[in-house]
Amino acid sequence: MSKAVPAIILVRPQLGENIGKAARAMLNFGLDDLRLVAPRDGWPNPSAGPAASGADRVLQQTRVFPTVAEAVADCAHVYATTVRKRGVTKPVMTPEQAAQTIHEQEGGVGILFGPERAGLETDDVALARAIITVPVNPEFSSLNLAQAVILVAYEWSKGQTLAQPTKVDMEPPAPQEELEAMIGHLENMLDKNGYFFPIPRIPTIKRTLRTLLTKPSWNSMEIRTLRGVLSTLEKPRHNAHKG
Repeated sequence: MSKAVPAIILVRPQLGENIGKAARAMLNFGLDDLRLVAPRDGWPNPSAGPAASGADRVLQQTRVFPTVAEAVADCAHVYATTVRKRGVTKPVMTPEQAAQTIHEQEGGVGILFGPERAGLETDDVALARAIITVPVNPEFSSLNLAQAVILVAYEWSKGQTLAQPTKVDMEPPAPQEELEAMIGHLENMLDKNGYFFPIPRIPTIKRTLRTLLTKPSWNSMEIRTLRGVLSTLEKPRHNAHKG
């Protein structure tokens, strides 16, 4: 795990639903330290729970602070997420660059997210060591609070010990003998039905067909299935499903 696990700090959040969605985004990527600064509707907020979709652990340990300064008091490194510099000269990073930097740091890390309507104020950004800006379409740069949290949390989570999708073991490729038998089976059927024409092009047609059939790494089960299809087309079982 990274030495520095960031706290997500929502500054003056307005809607309980957005707090819940942010908590859900955090827990998806292994973060559970949620801090609120002067939430508009107070805390706890009954609208946060349903929106969190099971991220109750994050909500239950959420801490509330009256000011940004108090929320980041234990953080050695503070980042502010904003679409622009807000008149404050700070290093500007993408979420990926910030995550790489955080992984190299020791001590507490806090990441500030502004209120839904206006974002962070200049005085909020002034407390940060660096600014995180998400590269977005300049003609439509509207990210909601949970989207911003999930982008930053995802980048931080890369390389962390989180559950990955279950790996499905692939069957090994079938031996060449089985593949040749399938190709021969198909060629025989096509030959009987006049597919190979005109005669001068037969070698080219067969070569193209072989190239097509050897591109996939067929396993034995797939080859048996396809040969079953060919056999059925060759000798249809018309009454197979009739009672």
